[in-house]
Amino acid sequence: MTFSWNPPDLHDRTFVVTGATSGIGRATATALARAGAGARVVLAVRDVDKGARVAAEIPGETEVRPLDLADLSSVRAFAEGWDGPIDVLVNNAGVSVPDLRRSVDGFELQLATNHLGPFALTNLLLPHITDRVVTLASQAERAARLDLDDLERQRTPYKEFRTYAGTKQANLLFSAELQRRLHAVGSPVRTAAAHPGFVATGMSQGSGGLGGLMTRLLAQSPEDGALPVLYAATADLPGDSFTGPEHLMHMRGGAELINRSATAKDPDLARRLWDLSERLTGVTFLALRP
Repeated sequence: MTFSWNPPDLHDRTFVVTGATSGIGRATATALARAGAGARVVLAVRDVDKGARVAAEIPGETEVRPLDLADLSSVRAFAEGWDGPIDVLVNNAGVSVPDLRRSVDGFELQLATNHLGPFALTNLLLPHITDRVVTLASQAERAARLDLDDLERQRTPYKEFRTYAGTKQANLLFSAELQRRLHAVGSPVRTAAAHPGFVATGMSQGSGGLGGLMTRLLAQSPEDGALPVLYAATADLPGDSFTGPEHLMHMRGGAELINRSATAKDPDLARRLWDLSERLTGVTFLALRP
């Protein structure tokens, strides 16, 4: 089953898109806002001034709210300031950094931004979410060697791509375990993960050498990269779906359901990662908050 973006009726639906000031996040927010009168798109961003400039260029009803996923106090403030339903939360924001850096909470920065922040945000917002949670992952997860005993790179050498791949595998494990927990409590909320393919964004365009050449020759636009995200956010898909592009080994064009690595399907690993993430963030599963 393939997908082309034919916007459904999004009247009176609220979407929260993290990292919506550039790249895939901006393309996703723009497409959702343009899809139909009445949709409300909230840009959850670190730089609210930049967010306001972006929102001014997007047609439809938009709102900008501050959110730094690498700062758990910012995540909590965003959740505490929310009132009303959220139809779809899109965990889009992510980073890849060349050297070992720490978040304000002391976590390795990619882990903090790409996994722990979205983990905490999603759980804190679950009492408000009515339809689904979409988390951006990547086929890079197939190169991961996720070590739950050293997630924060305290002992093993830091390697940018390997660390990034590990966070993307964590995204898939998180999505699967969240769906299991939601199903166990009878919640109608669904989860989905999306792989945008090979996209020319700020993260990829900064690379040089062969990587830079491949980006210039093969990378698709953020608008095309947003198609699997829009598919995951609006199509009638089963819980814990994984979407990606249709062509060039799921790297370009369109959107369809795709597979993931055997490790990313491991339910025991997903449960152990969840338990560790709860300990690190201090945030637990809140779907049944009174």
